[in-house]
Amino acid sequence: MEVNRKILFSKEFEEFFKNLDTAVREKYIYAFNIIKTQYVVNKKFIKKIEESNLYELRISISSNEYRTLLFTMNHESFMESTCILLLNSFLKKSSKQYKSEIRLAQKILTEYVEE
Repeated sequence: MEVNRKILFSKEFEEFFKNLDTAVREKYIYAFNIIKTQYVVNKKFIKKIEESNLYELRISISSNEYRTLLFTMNHESFMESTCILLLNSFLKKSSKQYKSEIRLAQKILTEYVEE
């Protein structure tokens, strides 16, 4: 079954993406293709953030762990959503930074909806 999931980018994600080096950008593009075409996406790439309405896109390049917080636009479940919004991204340094990144993602989402 071929899914055609639409991926929207916040301006914060676009800024992050354009500043990535080529290898990381290519890994993101690879993950985008999986997200667009696979109904079920391995937890290696997409994981639900506990106690939140957000998911994280997970990109690993050698010892670097990149995370992009995302929101499913038209369904609570990632698997059933046909449109997602990439909110903000960061290079994971510790698990403590998640709370501030989630707050930032919620702020970006609120601004996006208001526009």
